[in-house]
Amino acid sequence: MAGYDEILDRFLAHIRVSRTGSPDTEEAYRRDLERFLGYLEDEKIRSLEKVNKTIMTEYVMKLRSGDIGGVPLSNSSYARNLSSIRSFYRYANRYEGIENNPVRNFKVSSVRRKLPEFLTFDQMEEMFATFDLNDPAGIRDRCIMEVMYACGLRLSECASLQVSRIRLDEKYLTVLGKESKERMVPFYGRCAALIRLYLQESRPVFEQEKNDILFLNRKGQGMSTRSIQNICEKAGLDAGLSIHVHPHMIRHSFATHLLDNGADLRVVQELLGHENLSTTQIYTHVTADRLKDAVSRAHPHAKKA
Repeated sequence: MAGYDEILDRFLAHIRVSRTGSPDTEEAYRRDLERFLGYLEDEKIRSLEKVNKTIMTEYVMKLRSGDIGGVPLSNSSYARNLSSIRSFYRYANRYEGIENNPVRNFKVSSVRRKLPEFLTFDQMEEMFATFDLNDPAGIRDRCIMEVMYACGLRLSECASLQVSRIRLDEKYLTVLGKESKERMVPFYGRCAALIRLYLQESRPVFEQEKNDILFLNRKGQGMSTRSIQNICEKAGLDAGLSIHVHPHMIRHSFATHLLDNGADLRVVQELLGHENLSTTQIYTHVTADRLKDAVSRAHPHAKKA
């Protein structure tokens, strides 16, 4: 793929400068485009100008079927690959002097967004009960999960949370979310008490030098995202839950429980740091489905044919 390396590097640099997306987003672009450009190289297509709609159709058919990559693509992965190629060609048209764009009018069927997985209130409490609050690590790990549930934090937001951004007396914290957007999130009294316990009795055990990161590992460094994932997984196992617990499930639970208890959708949007209300509305589908299920199981007329 040597012939396309430079233009790909320039495109990724452009994405990095013009957007403040996450490294994971940039890496997804790279994977998708390296696969596409590698295919062009294999087919002896040395210029983006020579890619027509027929070539593009053959590529996406092979990609979706698994002939390229070895695994058939899900609808969401297929849509993401096309989105990556579209962005790449828009860049090439504007900055690289490429006039051709074989994906400009390329159609892709809409993808129904998967409903988020969440835990019930009782399941959350069962996991909280598994931690030993006489152990500094137990206090820390319980505090991590309590803060994620109390504030609906993303995994990366929890790992990067800073002591200086927490206002215990006022019961709120500020967090830097996607695209470095700052938001304020309040939390309840039990969470405040647990954070205070962690700061007083647990964090000093781990801290080896001045560090503003809230959650520290045994080396005095910030907890990695993988370590936080492991804490969530272990809590689910220790609580005897039959589902695989991951950090984003706790964020989903935060949103679902707020809406179930009457919170306004736009308030939940602000708390989650969603730019678009449509992203938050997915949780209303979860709540609606639960209500329908409750009626179908409990209403006497619902049981009749």
